[in-house]
Amino acid sequence: MPFMKDKDISNKTKKRKLLALDGGGIRGIVTIEVLAKIESLLREELGRKDDETFVLSDYFDYIAGTSTGAIIATCLSLGMSVSKIRNFYLESGERMFDRAHLLKQFHFKFEDRQLKDQLKNEFKNETLGSDKLKTLLMLVLRNATTDSPWPISNNPYAYYNNPERPDCNLQFPLWQLVRASTAAPTFFPPEVIEVKEGEPFVFVDGGITMYNNPAFQLFLMATVEPYNLNWLASKDNMLLVSVGTGMTSKANKELKPGEMNLLYNATSIPSALMFAAQNEQDFLCRVFGDCLVGDKLDNEVKDMIGTKGSVDSKLFTYLRYNADLSREGLNDLKLNHIRPEDVQPMDSVQHISQLQEVGQAIAEQRVKKEHFQNFLS
Repeated sequence: MPFMKDKDISNKTKKRKLLALDGGGIRGIVTIEVLAKIESLLREELGRKDDETFVLSDYFDYIAGTSTGAIIATCLSLGMSVSKIRNFYLESGERMFDRAHLLKQFHFKFEDRQLKDQLKNEFKNETLGSDKLKTLLMLVLRNATTDSPWPISNNPYAYYNNPERPDCNLQFPLWQLVRASTAAPTFFPPEVIEVKEGEPFVFVDGGITMYNNPAFQLFLMATVEPYNLNWLASKDNMLLVSVGTGMTSKANKELKPGEMNLLYNATSIPSALMFAAQNEQDFLCRVFGDCLVGDKLDNEVKDMIGTKGSVDSKLFTYLRYNADLSREGLNDLKLNHIRPEDVQPMDSVQHISQLQEVGQAIAEQRVKKEHFQNFLS
């Protein structure tokens, strides 16, 4: 694969830049606006201000994404500019959330045909082993058949990427892996992938795992021995950038036990799991990484910036760009005119312009050139 030579992934001591993108449905447009700022900032800092050919795959070595983050991560890894990905979301977002017929809504809210068509059109016949991928790429799926999370990558040294295996992961179409990662229960039908002949597995959204925010898992897959990359972990040698789609915890002081019926649980559990996964992965990154930017996690640990972790020396430099989509959080971003109920749902395609405003506000107020200063070579 050409990117191996460009990125020299076998070099264990080279400075490494990792990018992790959360799930969150159409709220992925928030992520895109933050990435646009990062792309613009890096062009300027690297002396390529007017060079529109410079894209984030030129900078990052390993990109990971879950659900909507999987779409964006794959586009980035294929060398797309952020502006092209933004256009894809603006032009295709509403079609991707194609409401299912009434009878089908007992099973799922949206049809997947148009989403599949959009992904096939964008990714063509490329597989996870495609030489068009310019970075290492990790996508998170959940295998409902085996009841297990599947963080899957194109790392050529990974156990399941041996081309001699009948179930080699590199053979899978990119569009199908991304479609599986976006198959949020109650929102979209699952995706069936024949892992090897006669062995179909049912996959659903990777957000229904502990990796809706895949940041810490990405760090592990870049450094832990069984994954066979073994990149050097230190705050001066590794940068981990994590971008969220907005926090949407919903306190309900009026909730009564009797209201927690099957319908309530079916609609609330996926978002509750995603919120918990976001926080846990973020917390782990702040414990083991040197956090330079990030919102308060809770009233006890706060933002962990400048605090001691569980190891004497931090294992990477960590940047977390996200925002609270509550009334208070939007006010902090000076977005008093935006209603939380308009930007919190994962399928709020009719409010995509407000979601863009949220992403632009995060980018403008929180993305700083100082965050990248030690990783510009």
